[in-house]
This record gives sequence, C-alpha cells and structure tokens, in this order.
Amino acid sequence: MKKLLSLVLAAVMAIACMGFAFAEGETIKLGVILLHDEDSTYDNNFINAAKAVEAELGIELVLRRNIDESNACYEVACELAEEGCNIVFADSFGHETYMIEAAKEYPEVEFCHATGTMAHTEKLDNYHNAFASIYEGRFLAGIAAGMKINEIKAAGQLKGETPLIGYVGAFTYAEVISGYTSFFLGARSVCPDVTMKVQFTGSWYDETEEANAAKALIAAGCDLISQHADSMGAPSVCEDANIPNISYNGSTVEACPNTFIVASRIDWAPYLKFVCEKVAAGEKFDYDYTGTILTGSVKLTDVNTAAAAAGTVEAIEAATAALNEGSLKVFATDTFTVKGEALTSYQADVDTDDAYTPDTEVINDGEFSESFFRSAPYFDITIDGIELLNTAF
Repeated sequence: MKKLLSLVLAAVMAIACMGFAFAEGETIKLGVILLHDEDSTYDNNFINAAKAVEAELGIELVLRRNIDESNACYEVACELAEEGCNIVFADSFGHETYMIEAAKEYPEVEFCHATGTMAHTEKLDNYHNAFASIYEGRFLAGIAAGMKINEIKAAGQLKGETPLIGYVGAFTYAEVISGYTSFFLGARSVCPDVTMKVQFTGSWYDETEEANAAKALIAAGCDLISQHADSMGAPSVCEDANIPNISYNGSTVEACPNTFIVASRIDWAPYLKFVCEKVAAGEKFDYDYTGTILTGSVKLTDVNTAAAAAGTVEAIEAATAALNEGSLKVFATDTFTVKGEALTSYQADVDTDDAYTPDTEVINDGEFSESFFRSAPYFDITIDGIELLNTAF
C-alpha cells in the first residue's frame, strides 16, 4: 500500500510540474474579456483572480482589456476561440448577448460570464453564468458603516438630526439595488435610526460623475459614503472632505488612509479554478454558479483600524459566523418594510425577458431568496429608509 501511495504521489507531482493540462497533454488556455483595465477596481479584481489561477494551475492566460459592451465583445470572443482558448470568460453585464452568440458558433469552447442572467434559460451546454452571494459581504461592510455612524453620533458630530449614509450607484439594475440594500440592512442592524440616499451615475466607470455624486451626497448632509462604482472618484472626494468611506472591490487605504474603512469584493479565483478543473477533467458543469463566503468567493479587505470604529473587526467576525451557520439572513423579511408593509410575497424577474416580466415567487421561509434561482441578483425592491435621488439609469 505504501508503495502504491508513493507511486500515486510521484505521478501527481509529475503532472503538477508539467502544468495543468488535459489528459492528452494539451494545456488549458483561458481567455478573459475585460470591460476596462487595471485602473478600474472592478476589472482589476478579475485580473488579479485570473493571474492567481494562472500561477496556481499553470494554465495559459490571455487578457483582453477595454472591450466595450458591443459587437466588439463578440469579435474578441471569437478571436480567443480561434486562438485556441478552451475557456472564454467575460466580466461585464452587457457582454452577455455577444458571448451567447459566440458560444453558439464554438460549441467545443466553454463560455463563462460574470453577472449574467440568461444561461439557465438559453440552456446552451457551453454557456454559463457566475456570481457570488456578495450581498453577504455588503451586509458585513454595512455593519462597519453602522458602527462608524454610531461613533460619529456618540461624539455629537452628525451633520443632521439623524444619521444619514450616502451611496453612489451605477445603474438601477438588480445587482446594484441588491448591493446597496444589503449594505443598508447591515448598517441598520447596528444603527437602527440610520437612513440612506442613493445617487446614480449611469456608468460603471466614470470618475468625474462618481466624484460629483459623492460631493452632492456630502452636501446633502451624509455622514458616510459608500459606492457600487469602479473608479477612485468617490473615495478620493471622501478623503478630501474627511468623510468615512466604505469602498468596493478592493482597498483604497493607500490613497485614502484617513477615511477608508473596509471593502467587500467577489474573489473570482475559486470560480475560475473550478471551471479550469472541470474542463481539464472533461466534465460538464451547471448553467449557474453562486460562490459564497465558505467557498472563498466573498471576501472583505482588512479593516482600516485607523478609520473604523472600535470593535468593528469583532462585530464583523461574529456576523460572519452567524451567516455561515444560517442563523443570520441578510434579506429576512422581518428586518425591512416596503411602503410601511411587511413583504410576504414577491414575484421577481428571474427568467429575464425583454419586458422584465416577474415570473418567480422568491419569498420563502421568511426571507427573500436572493441568488438562489439563478446566480445573478434579482432583488430590485426599494425598501423603506432608502431614498433614490435619481432613477433615470
């Protein structure tokens, strides 16, 4: 038995030295289509994940940066397939229809897409959507925000009579709504009287508009700012104005040491590794993948204790344990109301069509079942306590 184990171990080590490959020896080639580049915190998060998987598995990685949500995505996806990529991955919501078109033309290549909604209805064997339960990470970051608000309140330094959070959003998509709502619920779990104003920019990445939105929210009396936007616009404004900031997709502590508290993000490395392993083994995988805290897909940066309230790290750790054991539910329906009423039933648009027709009951066992029927978020409700300052996007 010991001899057999030694032979197996030697074989595994030999394979590892050759790189991660198919049984016939062909190395896996992963092509990644990015909406922007390293200057975008969102895209840089994907770049870091892809490079981590490249280093761990020894795959061949091809990055295509600054590919907009147009036919350019289709053309690049086809180019990557022609260049021998076994897997083509795109990172932006608007890439989806072009990825599907390419997937139909190259059935031997696996096409994977972050934040998309159509894989489970298209039912192509080689097209997949992926996301993560980032609403849990947002909730945890919200706890840090709520504790900081409590500290400001205790010091008698609120800008108004009651605590107010400002939030810079990109679009009025479910992904953004789910994110800011879970963040708000986390803040309110420790600061019950806090409310929130949301300003949309109409762009995933527009440093000027994001900065202007943050300035407008600060002028409106917000005590803390967070965002679902990809540039340094909002964090930089907060640092200049000495307003606490909860960022997204990565730490801004180097540029904003006095105001950055924490950031939540999706770590895409577990999913990219999962896909590479499936392709290497010649195995099929589901249309949808939802990563979690337990899979290593939902993460928080280190808390900047120079800006955070005392006890923040411990509060986040306790809430994380409760989320993992199931005793804490982010969208528990007894924690929020809609127009003064409890939410007992809701038909969400899960099987997305052009009219965004509600089609699936998502209130189950006292909670909104987010990212359960598909990976991408579908929470699109405006709850009490949140005011939208513009809705054109």
